[in-house]
Amino acid sequence: MSSEAKGFIWFNGKMVPFADARVHVLSHALHYGSSVFEGIRVYETPAGSRVFRLRDHMTRMYNSARLYRIEIPYELSEIEAACKEAVVCNGFDRGAYLRPIAFRGMAGLGLAAPADSPVDVAIAAIEWGAYLGEEGLKNGVDVCVSSWQRVAPNTIPSGAKAGGTYLSSQLISMEAKRNGFAEGIGLTTDGTVGEGAGENLFLIKDGRLMTPPAASSILAGITRDTVMCLARDAGFEVVEQAIPREMLYFADELFFTGTAAEITPIRSVDRIEIGTGTRGPVTEILQNQFFGLFSGKTPDTRGWLDPVEPAMRPSVAV
Repeated sequence: MSSEAKGFIWFNGKMVPFADARVHVLSHALHYGSSVFEGIRVYETPAGSRVFRLRDHMTRMYNSARLYRIEIPYELSEIEAACKEAVVCNGFDRGAYLRPIAFRGMAGLGLAAPADSPVDVAIAAIEWGAYLGEEGLKNGVDVCVSSWQRVAPNTIPSGAKAGGTYLSSQLISMEAKRNGFAEGIGLTTDGTVGEGAGENLFLIKDGRLMTPPAASSILAGITRDTVMCLARDAGFEVVEQAIPREMLYFADELFFTGTAAEITPIRSVDRIEIGTGTRGPVTEILQNQFFGLFSGKTPDTRGWLDPVEPAMRPSVAV
């Protein structure tokens, strides 16, 4: 993002100009990855802007913070309201991407930060299109199995969305991109399929959906859960199971899910074509169901769409 980016960021209770959202170079999180965060989409709908599954994202963020004993100095409902405030203050009425983050600030250079160390909270709202490209959403992307594995169980908790965890993801993604692929897939320590660098993965065989379970060193994503619900609503069988690597190549269809990636088809793995080498029919059905939540074609029966209140008054710092 350009250093000339404009707009505002919610930072420790106030909206501040983009360029003024600064942290100290000795912040604990900068050195040791002691942060928890979320990525949240805001969609334009016929009824106005809607935040997608805001409470589920915030619950996960607070659970992640609890695990790492990061005491967020705001109530969950306050951060939810601040997310909406960030959208309104930046004038995004046609969709946005939210990045709330809580992190340890100036806490000394010891690994174990003191219990009373400060925790900073920020929320950025930006415009962000398809993570793996608009073309990828329609025609699929080419991916590889990485030489880097996912973290082993009982080492770094994969179920928490913490900053330091994503160093593993960076290795997987950077290796893939260096070799001409859109993304990489990480295997678990037992050689079964884990997930993409920043996405969950679904495999379709004979009309049946399979996805690795939470025990396979994955972050059990909110979009993953959404797809499982929508697939079952549409009459598909969905199974969480360990997936051997070779099943990737035998699949009729594969796709990634994630807040950033949404539902992105995979057309090849390690340059082996998957199915017909383009988006498959089941993937297309699920994409239509998913994006239909925002066009109004798919009823929001679970209350996933949270309205952004246009009457909110931004708390801009002066």
